[in-house]
Amino acid sequence: MRVEITKSAYEKLKKFFPWVYKNEIIKAPDCNPGDVVDLIYKNEYVATAFFNPLSKISARVITFEKTHIDKEFFKERIKKAIKKRENLKSITNSYRLIHSEADFLPGLIVDRYGDYLVISVTTAGIENFKGIIVEILIDLLNPKGIYEKGDKIREKEGLEVISQKLYGEIEDEFVIIENNKKFLTNLITGQKTGFFLDQRKNRKIVGDYGNKKTLDLFANAGGFGIYANANFTKFVEISASACSLIEKNCELNNLKNYEIVKSDVFKFLEKEKETYDLIIIDPPAFAKNKNAKKGALKGWKYLIVNSLKLLEKDGYLALFSCSHSINQKDLLDLALSSSIIDGSYLEVVEFLKQDIDHPYILNIPNSLYLTGVLLRKF
Repeated sequence: MRVEITKSAYEKLKKFFPWVYKNEIIKAPDCNPGDVVDLIYKNEYVATAFFNPLSKISARVITFEKTHIDKEFFKERIKKAIKKRENLKSITNSYRLIHSEADFLPGLIVDRYGDYLVISVTTAGIENFKGIIVEILIDLLNPKGIYEKGDKIREKEGLEVISQKLYGEIEDEFVIIENNKKFLTNLITGQKTGFFLDQRKNRKIVGDYGNKKTLDLFANAGGFGIYANANFTKFVEISASACSLIEKNCELNNLKNYEIVKSDVFKFLEKEKETYDLIIIDPPAFAKNKNAKKGALKGWKYLIVNSLKLLEKDGYLALFSCSHSINQKDLLDLALSSSIIDGSYLEVVEFLKQDIDHPYILNIPNSLYLTGVLLRKF
């Protein structure tokens, strides 16, 4: 099947950008969600894509080379993604194996937790090949079990949001080991596919700075505070289940002197008076799209200004945004304006991003979704 595209779409595809939006489609046949089509510009073949007339992103490129999309095609793509992560085995038992468009498999996420795989399918195209993909994963990796995590983004593709066991058995609780640290997670109920694997490298980098008093805001499972291994650590987290998980993870890592505060971070910062030499701000995505950016920036400003008040001279502040709408430049601009209010200078110590098992492809700007900066106050 042929789908004719506009000049603007053609120009983006020539730079290997993998999406074509609905308003960039000139002509398309009657298609079922996820059908494989050829993208055509002025009778010239441009790419092969999954096509979904229900989605704002109507076409997602699978390949820029004319080829047959079958089991062997997916097997080669998956083998390449697995090989790319081989070096991570020496530092962790848990990492991302397949990262959607960044591994040229749009809509497929596969995370490895020891002998278990947790997958997420977010496009109709991958949904149509899910059975084949599961067969390939079993053949190549021989897992004990495969669990599928439902994601609400499936609704945009006209798919039902379901979570289900696809193969074998899945243990509820699993201990992640990374850089000699241990973290308990629940593969079925945990956030994302079970844990924030994308912050692995950042936890290690930030943990090397400031070891007297650490404040871990939006602590989730307590990763940053545990890595810091300070003389005293305060974790702030609004979720009761996350607070319970932090407690277990502190015990697993023999962290002795700590406090877990179940609170909204904004309300906590209104009242907190103690000072720290390391503060981590790693909130959930405030801005999931450009329309929400203004409000998100206001929230961020509050967090940084009030954290700087608690940060000691020569202390370190780590900022992270997991939203493509709030990028590294935004974080730096916010930090600068906040430092002026605080009457302090901020030195950039490290620029941070998602770990290498979540690849950032220059041709795909959206593949850089996690950015951060480590700053020193003086």
